[in-house]
Amino acid sequence: MIVSTKGRYALRVMVNLARRPAEEFVPLKEIAEAENISQKYLEAIMSVLSKAGFVDAVQGKGGGYRLNRPACAYTVGSILNLTEGSLAAVSCTTQGSSACSRSTCCDTLPMWQKLDRLIQDFFDGITLEDLLSDNV
Repeated sequence: MIVSTKGRYALRVMVNLARRPAEEFVPLKEIAEAENISQKYLEAIMSVLSKAGFVDAVQGKGGGYRLNRPACAYTVGSILNLTEGSLAAVSCTTQGSSACSRSTCCDTLPMWQKLDRLIQDFFDGITLEDLLSDNV
């Protein structure tokens, strides 16, 4: 499993927003500059986060983005699953993947499934609040 730049940037943006006062809308340009992410790429990430209900978005003057829940309500796992689609270590354990012809006789499949659960549990056990407080 390799987390893409999309997933890593989404986490950085969510932490950035979590540092802000809850009522403050932060302009996209300000986030892009603070995180050194291209504004165009950030637009695509924010669109995904907004459509999934992770952030509120307001257009126009005084607009921007903000979290719509407390930082403790967002897990790293939920953000990465949204942006990455899957945190599976191998393709045969991803949701919706076509069944491997060896799945019924594969001696290594249980190991991969256990690794997937460990990864998911690890990321689901860390919130944005934990990242802000270095409680990882």
